[in-house]
This record gives sequence, structure tokens and C-alpha cells, in this order.
Amino acid sequence: MRTNINKLLFFSVLLSIGMVGCQKKLDINHNPNNVTESNITAELILPNALQGVGAQTAVGNRTIDNDGYATGYGWVSNWMGHFSPSGSYNPSTEESTYNITNTFQDTRWPGLYNVLFDLYNVEQKALESNQPYYRAVAMINKAHLFQFLVDIYGNVPYSQAFKPIEFPAPAYDKAEDIYANLQVQLDTAVAILSEVVDHVPSSAETIDIVYHGDAEMWIKMANTIKLRLLIRTSEINANPTAELAKIKTNGGVLQSGESAEVNPGYLNDVGKQNPFYSAYGLLPSGNVANEYYRANAYMINVLKNNLDPRLAYFFAPAKNGGQFVGTVYGSPPDDAYNGDKTSNIGPGLAKSYDQGQWIVTSVESMFLQAEAVARGWDVGYSGSAQQAYEEAVTESFIWLGVDDAEDAAAEYLSEARNAKWANAGSSMDSRIKFIVNQKYIAMVGINPIEAWNDYRRLGVPADVPLSVNPARGSRTIPVRLLYPQTEYAVNGANVQAQGNIDPNTRIFWDKQ
Repeated sequence: MRTNINKLLFFSVLLSIGMVGCQKKLDINHNPNNVTESNITAELILPNALQGVGAQTAVGNRTIDNDGYATGYGWVSNWMGHFSPSGSYNPSTEESTYNITNTFQDTRWPGLYNVLFDLYNVEQKALESNQPYYRAVAMINKAHLFQFLVDIYGNVPYSQAFKPIEFPAPAYDKAEDIYANLQVQLDTAVAILSEVVDHVPSSAETIDIVYHGDAEMWIKMANTIKLRLLIRTSEINANPTAELAKIKTNGGVLQSGESAEVNPGYLNDVGKQNPFYSAYGLLPSGNVANEYYRANAYMINVLKNNLDPRLAYFFAPAKNGGQFVGTVYGSPPDDAYNGDKTSNIGPGLAKSYDQGQWIVTSVESMFLQAEAVARGWDVGYSGSAQQAYEEAVTESFIWLGVDDAEDAAAEYLSEARNAKWANAGSSMDSRIKFIVNQKYIAMVGINPIEAWNDYRRLGVPADVPLSVNPARGSRTIPVRLLYPQTEYAVNGANVQAQGNIDPNTRIFWDKQ
């Protein structure tokens, strides 16, 4: 966590200028050689920061793990039964045995903190220069990524973070205290945006590469993150009335077609494609980007057994044979299930090099809303739990681009055993788990971290398959990542103060 603030901030701005200057949608022309710390502004940092938020949400840092494999969030997609390695490869040993160490996925930590550092500086620069709109946007995205951090690691540096001169070795805040303060930060951001909704700076049309100056949409995104925080802690705080009232009063959560997506104007050039597409679509050369991850046989069967038309959008037919074929997670290499004989990531996810990169999708938001209604929470939605649930499922079809999406969703909801509301049961608990089971399907490729969170929180789905690696060291999927080894090296006293942490040390909201 020790950071040279001037160096990192300067580097961030150079990246932002480099990105923004070459994009077709952003007409900002600066000379990087003229950049100094004194003239760095919120407008200069924000586009790159927002691009970083999208990349960290969708794929994280695509680096090489201990077994030599390129990684994004594929590790958790594998754990959750969404993806599985192609039979052309050995599975990652650490990952598929659950014997993770402090070096497993150790780029998560700096990747998230580097983007959070950019957002912190946007917030500070905007505060100094009286730019409340940009300050609020930064605060909302900070809340989004800090929730990611807490959900993955638990206690993390928060109140002393990004202040290397004052706190060269920042203390760790308790996860539950961070959650509580994120609610406060979101409230502040919503209050700021409510005041400036009719006075948004004209520069936001280009600088804000998510909602282009639409303060009301940012308020809805803040409400969605607030609801996600409340849903996550629902097993320990069953009726957070005061916080729910704020969501209702401030216009509710993101609805159909209102996904928060960042798009600086992605190009079909190296390093300039949409992050998810560059990981799972086609490279500018025309070569397939992803040869490692394939559909998990479990997920293929779930979709096939319920005649779910989203199968052809989550996944692609195998190059050889044209069928939808998955692999079993943890299996040794097997030519019968090599990359050409199994299903890659599909066209509903990897759509095009210039697609918007999602941060918070309308699909996730509407499933959060459906669970809230099923719990009896008043978030300003006037319909029933069934209606909210069916609208969320339908939005998944629409978001993926399923042909005749609304009709296809209606047929699925009326026919599929795992989707018909008649099978949801009559108790609140059974209905919540029924909704979250469908949310699990809808999150394939979009947000596997959210699927993992729900699994830890509710144990849904109950039949997520364990790795079949014979060296598997546990009968349970890890419930957290370990603090990275680099943190022990630079902030040892504070990380060691967290006690003995292992893959089964639960996050505070995990009561399963």
C-alpha cells in the first residue's frame, strides 16, 4: 500500500491523455509533455479512472498465474461452475485444488487499489476546484470497487489509504465499518448530484464516459450499489428500513436498458478494444483471444435441461462438431475436450470490440430489486415479487441480445422447470433462493464475483460442482482470497494484525 503519490498520479494522467486523445468519441487534445502536478485536473484523470473501473469489474488484471495461465476473473467463474479450462490444458493447480496461497491472484489487490487511487484523486481535485459533479461520480465508483475489495478480502486499508506521507503503512479497517461508511459516501454523492442535476458542466458530455452528464442516472447507480450493500448484509440485518427509504425517495435502482457502461470509444487496435472482448473475443489480428476458458459442463447441462435459449448467447458451438459441449472442472487434459471440441464464450457476452464495458448491469440491478421485493423491502417498486423476478429474467434475455427476447423470455418463464414462479414456493426463504438461482445463471460471464457472493451468502445454487482434481485439498470452495504476499512485505504489521487468515476465513456477512 505504500505509494509514491506524485509518480502514480502523473502516470495515471498520461494514461488518461493517451487513451482519450486517440478515441473517436473524445475530442481532447493535450500534450503530455506539458502535464505537471499543478495542472492535473479531475477532467484529466476521470476518463482513465472510469475505464479502469470497467476493466476491473469485468476482467480484472489479465496476468500470468503461478501455473503460467492468463487470468482475469476466470478463476471464480471456474469455481462457480460457469467456466472450466479446455481439455487442451492442465488446470491451474492452486485454483483447482483450492490450496490457494498468498501469491494466488495477487494482482487483484494492486489492480483494484490503483484504480481506487485514481478515483480518490478525482474526488480530491474536484473538491479543490469546486466541481461537485465529478466528485460525486468518483465517490460512487469508489464505493463500487471498495465493495469488491471487502467482498474478496474482508478487512482492508480504507480510512488511511492513499495518504502515503501521513500513513506510509495504512491500518486495516474492519469490513463491516467500511460497508457502513460506503453507505455514507453514497448518500453524500446522491445529495451532491441532486443539487447539481440542472447544473452539470458541459464538459461532462465527453469527460463522463459512462452517463455523459446524466446526474439522475448516476443517482440510480448509487442507489443500486446501496441496495447491493444491503442485500449482501441481509442475513445479519434483515430490515434496514432507513436505508431502503433513501433508495425509494431518490428514484430507485437501475432499470431495463440503464446499465452503467463505460465506453471511451473502443477501437479494433491492440490495447484499445473493449476489455472483456479483448479477453474473450477476437484480437485485432483476427485470432481468437481466449483458448483457455470454455463452458463448464455443469452450466451447459443447466441451460440445455431447461431449454434455455440463452445457451447460444452465453456460449458458442464447438468449432468442431457445432454442438454445445462443456468440460468438467479439475479434469486432466483430454483431447476429446480440446479447445476446438468445446464451447467458447458466446456472442451475447463478447459482442464486438467497441461494445460498452459494463460496470453495473441492468440485469444485476433488477435481480437485486427482485430479491428486495421478495424480502418485503420497499424500494419504490410497485409490483409483486413475481413481477420483479420475471422482469429481471426478461432483462437478461434483452441484455444478451436473444432473438425476440421478450417472447423468448415469456416462453422460458412459463415452461422451464427452474424458472416458473409456480415452483418458487410460498416462503420468503424459498422465493429468495429461487430468484438468486436465476440470478446465478444471468451472471454467467458478466459478474462471477456476484455469483460467488450469493453462493457464500445463501448457498445457492446448492449443487455447484466441486473440482474433480484428485489433489483437491478441501470439500468446500474457498470463501475468500488471501492477502497478497507483497502486502506482508510492505505493510507487515498491519496485515498480520488481521490474525490467521486461510481460504475458509469468512467475510463478515457470510453466515452460511
